Amino acid sequence: MHPGILYAASAYVLWGLFPLYFSHLSAVPATEVLVHRVVWSLVFVIAVLAWRRQWAWLAPTLRQPKVLGAFVASALLLSCNWLTYIWSVNHGHVVDASLGYFITPLVNVLLGYTVLHERPRRLQWAALALAMLGVLWLTVAAGQLPWIALVLAASFGGYGLLRKIAPLGALEGLSLETMLLALPALVALALWWGRGPASFPSPDLATNLWLIGVGPLTAVPLLLFAAGARRISMTTLGLLQYIGPSIQFALGVWLFNEPFGGQRLVGFGMIWAALLVYSADGWRMSRRTAPVAA
Repeated sequence: MHPGILYAASAYVLWGLFPLYFSHLSAVPATEVLVHRVVWSLVFVIAVLAWRRQWAWLAPTLRQPKVLGAFVASALLLSCNWLTYIWSVNHGHVVDASLGYFITPLVNVLLGYTVLHERPRRLQWAALALAMLGVLWLTVAAGQLPWIALVLAASFGGYGLLRKIAPLGALEGLSLETMLLALPALVALALWWGRGPASFPSPDLATNLWLIGVGPLTAVPLLLFAAGARRISMTTLGLLQYIGPSIQFALGVWLFNEPFGGQRLVGFGMIWAALLVYSADGWRMSRRTAPVAA
């Protein structure tokens, strides 16, 4: 197997399996899990930077207010995404979370059009319209917007947009984001220190280990993804990205026994059809441009 495909697919598989991990932390409030995710991610990436002696980027970056401002925004979007995802898993909404990551590619098309002034192709517009119909159907069927999916898709789409135009790589970017979030996270951790059986340090050793483990759990897939993205085409990467939400959806339905069927199936079906159109268009364009590139 091509190394790039292996790296990227491994990242998406790990992201897809996240509900199995976070379900062990269901007794811990989502805000506390988020704080631990920030703190232990920072510890992990600092260890990686020290091992690689990769510090030359930090001083010049700290002297650029515009870059710091962009990463403050991306850090806030990332924390919003993490908090929503953790809450959704711990409150029995894994299927809704998977929907958010299914529609993220289509949110990227919309952001590219509105922010970067890109020109979507006709089939991309068709996919976007079909996905919007699916969201509208789910809204009418449930009597409320599928807010978990929309918040996850919007926050991760916006995060991806900011990281697309940022001057730092995956490791450096994650390091800076966690550094920016570290101070409020450490203050919150100090305020919650030992306040209850679910707070850190918990009397339950397993809970402490699960909380500490969210650091490498967060960083490793990002590093695998970055390694894979450099080695394969965007079309291949785009097709692989459905591995994660597909695994999450399967876990939500068949392991966590979340309700699914009837009207929800119709709405999801529209969105899956939109993704099929989107992926087919991307594959068609890659086949058309490949001979020219060669």
